[in-house]
Amino acid sequence: MRGIILAAGSGTRFNGAIYPKCLAPFEDRALINIQLSTLRLCGITDITVVVGFSADSVRLACGPQVRFVENTRFHETNSLYSLWLARQVLDQGFVVMNCDVLFHPAMLMDLLTARHENALLVAYPEPDASEMGDEEMKVCVRRGRVVDIDKALAPQRTDGENVGIVKFSASGARQLMPMMTELVESGHLSAWAPRAFQAFARRHPLYAIGTRGLPWTEIDTPDDYRHGLENVYPAIRNAVDRPTRMAVGA
Repeated sequence: MRGIILAAGSGTRFNGAIYPKCLAPFEDRALINIQLSTLRLCGITDITVVVGFSADSVRLACGPQVRFVENTRFHETNSLYSLWLARQVLDQGFVVMNCDVLFHPAMLMDLLTARHENALLVAYPEPDASEMGDEEMKVCVRRGRVVDIDKALAPQRTDGENVGIVKFSASGARQLMPMMTELVESGHLSAWAPRAFQAFARRHPLYAIGTRGLPWTEIDTPDDYRHGLENVYPAIRNAVDRPTRMAVGA
């Protein structure tokens, strides 16, 4: 299985597009380096990063052991188009993540080892949690399967939030690719990748894997970054540092 990181966006809400949010620092490492280490810790070493905004800076941060695909139209497109550009490396099965997700490695391991071939991570809210806002990618789950995924999902149909990490088997990838192509060719260039996952879920089983309450956050704004820096990263630091210690001791 291959790993795909979607890192083409400019992240204007994060820092006014001064630098990519995937390069947001956590102590001495960038967010995307944490993601790369986590993928490798979980056994995924064949990794493709889709770059766009400040592509050279992201390439430099990732290093030479990563394959790159460039979305030169990042100003006018979104994550669906970025994933579609990487279609040549998807056919063996893949796990894809947004570049702005800081998460505990156990979440990825849970997803990869789940018995379901095609699945996405879902964060189920606490009983006393407030209603989700307009920005969260909401998920409707029935009998363990995703039946809808959309930011505009009605509260009564919302069961959880899409974390932004999804896996597809080789057969699932082959079923997904024509759906992505159909969306792109019909002009949905500004759609999020979950638009294609929604289409997939309406035709094929796409299962929801819960986060088990493990710490994670999506970093869209300065407040998100502050939360990640002060709360999430300290809670996952030891887990995400494991690949470095293993490499030193090898």
